[in-house]
Amino acid sequence: MSLIGTVSAALVGLALAAPAAPAAPAHDREAAPASAQASVGKVVGYFTEWGVYDRNYHVKNVETSGSAAKLTHINYAFGNVTNGGCAIGDAYADYQKTYDAAGSVDGVADTWDQPLAGSFNQLKKLKAKHPGLKVLWSFGGWTWSGGFGQAAQNPAAFADSCYNLVNDPRWAGVFDGIDLDWEYPNACGLSCDTSGAAAYKNVMAAMRAKFGSSKLVTAAITADGTNGGKIDAADYAGAAQYVDWYNVMTYDYFGAFNAQGPTAPHSPLTSYNGIPTAGFYADAAIQKLKSKGVPASKLLLGIGFYGRGWTGVTQDAPGGTATGPAAAKYEPGIEDYKILKSSCPSTGTIAGTAYAKCGSNWWSYDTPATIAGKVGYAKTQGLGGAMVWELSGDTTDGELITAVSK
Repeated sequence: MSLIGTVSAALVGLALAAPAAPAAPAHDREAAPASAQASVGKVVGYFTEWGVYDRNYHVKNVETSGSAAKLTHINYAFGNVTNGGCAIGDAYADYQKTYDAAGSVDGVADTWDQPLAGSFNQLKKLKAKHPGLKVLWSFGGWTWSGGFGQAAQNPAAFADSCYNLVNDPRWAGVFDGIDLDWEYPNACGLSCDTSGAAAYKNVMAAMRAKFGSSKLVTAAITADGTNGGKIDAADYAGAAQYVDWYNVMTYDYFGAFNAQGPTAPHSPLTSYNGIPTAGFYADAAIQKLKSKGVPASKLLLGIGFYGRGWTGVTQDAPGGTATGPAAAKYEPGIEDYKILKSSCPSTGTIAGTAYAKCGSNWWSYDTPATIAGKVGYAKTQGLGGAMVWELSGDTTDGELITAVSK
C-alpha cells in the first residue's frame, strides 16, 4: 500500500492475507460510533501521508466530505520499517507542516511555535470532533516492506521500537494502536523475503505483548487465494490470536502491470468464466482464510476507491487485449474513482464489481452499487467489516464511504 514511497497496499498486483481470535477485546468493541458499527461493523479507511502534496487531500477533507462521521477507524499510512525498527515516513507531512485556519479541521490556524503540527495534529483535532473515532499508524506498505525481514529477526526489539514511536509524547493522544502492512512474509515481492513461515506469527506475538490489550494491533494481509499462494506462505492463522483484525487486500488482482491484458476487473468479489487466474478473487481469499481457522469476525473486506485500466482495447467485455496502461492523472493505469465516475462511467458489471469501456480505454472499479453488494457479502459471511484504500479517491461528498457504511 504506499505511494510516495509506494503505490498502495492497494496497488501493484495481487493482494493480502489472514486473521484470528473470537470475541473482540473490550477496547475495540467500544471504539466505534454506533451508526457505522451497527450496520457493517468496522469501517476502516487508509489516509496516506503523501496525499497532502499533489493530491491536495488533507485531514480536513475527511471531515468536510462527511467521511469522519462514517468511519470507525483511520489507518495513517505509512511509517517506514528500517534498521530493525519502526521509523518516521515523512516528518514534514506527519508533524511539521502548518495549517492556516481555512485548512485546519477546527478552523484554528497553527502557530509557528506550537509543539505539534502536520497531519498528526489535524488527526488529533478530528478525534476531538468525533470521540468514537480511532486512529492507527500503519507501517510498511509496498515500498517499505523490505525492512520487515530484518525486523523479524528480533521481534521483541522491533515491537519495542514501534511502541516507542507510536506512543511518542510529542503526539500523545493521536494513535490508538498499530497496523502492519508486510508485503509479503516468506515470499518474493520487491525484495525476496525468506524469513520463514513462523516469522509473521512471532512478530505479531511480540506486538501484542508490547502493546497490550489497551491498544489495537491490526495488519493488512494478502488476498491471494490460489493454492500454494501467499496466504499459504506465512502463518496468518497462528498469528490471528494476536491481532484485533486483518485488513484483507481484496483488490489489485489484475491490472495493466500486464500491459497487453487480458482486461479483467482488479477487485472481483467472485470468480467468473474467463478469469485470468483461478483464486484471484475476494471470496477465494476469505474462504481460504476461514478454512485455516481465522475467525470471520477478524476479517475485513478490502475495497478500493480507485480503478485500474488499459488502453488500446477494442472489446467491451472483460478478456480483451490491450496495448498498455491507460493514461491517468497520477500514474498510468491507476485512477481515482472521483475522476473515473465522470471520465469513464461504468458500462457493465461482472463478479460483483464494475467495468467501463470509453473509447479505447477499459477500466474496472467499484461503484456505490457494487460496494453495496460487497458490504452485503461481508455481512452474510459474518466478517468484521470493511477496509478502504484509500480515502482521497472518493468524491468530495464521500459517495463511496457512504455506500460502505450503509
